[in-house]
Amino acid sequence: MTPIDTLLSARWIIPIEPSQVVLTHHSLAIQDGRIIDLLPTLDATARYAPKEHIQRKQHVLTPGLINLHTHAAMTLMRGLADDLPLMAWLKDHIWPAEAQHVAPAFVKDGTLLACAEMLRAGITCFNDMYFYPDASAQAVDQAGMRAAIGIITLEFPTAYGADAEDYLRKGLEARDAYREHARLTFCMAPHAPYTVSDKTFEKILTLAEQLDIPIHMHVHETQDEIQQSLAEHHLRPLARLQQLGLLSPALIAVHMVHLSADEIALCAEHGVNLAHCPVSNLKLASGIAPIAPLLAAGVNIGLGTDGAASNNRLDLMNEMRIAALLAKGASGDATALPAHQALAMATLHGAKALGLNQEIGSLKIGKAADVVAFDLSTLETAPCYDVASHLVYAAGREHVTDVWVAGRQVLDNRNLTTLDTHDLAAKATHWQRVLEN
Repeated sequence: MTPIDTLLSARWIIPIEPSQVVLTHHSLAIQDGRIIDLLPTLDATARYAPKEHIQRKQHVLTPGLINLHTHAAMTLMRGLADDLPLMAWLKDHIWPAEAQHVAPAFVKDGTLLACAEMLRAGITCFNDMYFYPDASAQAVDQAGMRAAIGIITLEFPTAYGADAEDYLRKGLEARDAYREHARLTFCMAPHAPYTVSDKTFEKILTLAEQLDIPIHMHVHETQDEIQQSLAEHHLRPLARLQQLGLLSPALIAVHMVHLSADEIALCAEHGVNLAHCPVSNLKLASGIAPIAPLLAAGVNIGLGTDGAASNNRLDLMNEMRIAALLAKGASGDATALPAHQALAMATLHGAKALGLNQEIGSLKIGKAADVVAFDLSTLETAPCYDVASHLVYAAGREHVTDVWVAGRQVLDNRNLTTLDTHDLAAKATHWQRVLEN
């Protein structure tokens, strides 16, 4: 028998690759943080001698979920200014609060809190956009997660940066400091077309091409953004980005709520990736993204939560369910965005957008062992006729029991192994008092 680190056995496994597959009574063999085999459990127990054999007899295993867009540190602003439209929310509440309070300690503590929430929800990797990326990276490292850290860029000054050049310099320094980290990658993260100039976009494009990293930004989130672009540039934002050469498979365009048929075709033609954040779009009344037409055109779509300040949950299970329901309701087609496709959006499609689909996003031999176990033995998930359907329409983050990142168990029977929940609760209370005064 072959000695290995871990054997994970479960009633069901949904590997995502190949698609539309549910395996019954199978096991994952893990060695040095990677999947080295996926086979029936009877064969696995005969072939391997694991140091640890973990059996989840009423569970389904999936790849770790990938949150394709968030602002992790803004967890400390959860519920700070609710029930407001986007620009009033930003200009009158969020930006003033950030100007007064955001600093490295705020970002690290907020990101740690976000990491805990995401791990307990089965999210093993997230794509972040916020200030002080080095502080975010420290939190991710401590939590044992994966993240793509954004090199945020704006034209106006904040406590973090004086101007676009300063943002870029500081972000690149953070990338250099963590460039060898196994679980951290970086993205260029210009905030949005309405906060970044053509000149800065040209620099960002050059840097992204030189470093071979994605570009992550908000695009076409609201009608006001489009009208502002038409007034200032005589172009819709997507057309401006096309003119600047930014439409490519390297672009992760977040929200993309308001799109014409021609713009959908343009995204498909250029291989643009979309980060769909349905709950945030609903809460801020931004609208409903045309997901069914985008999928029909072949656009790669992942799912994001946005920040907890505009959602208010970092819960990709909820995003999956809402995304599937909205796609059906908006298109009038009950077959739009079926369960297996929603699961792929929450996993493999997000990995593809980040350029990480050779490493994560599916339970495939050779990939990192980023795995989530969901308990489907509860009354709320009984009976179970279709496992994939249950994960999207019936189960929730409360059914996540175990999480592994690169083979390391970071959630064990709902208990975090890398983070102290009492310490995190104290940090949250501290920052609430600070922000309320």
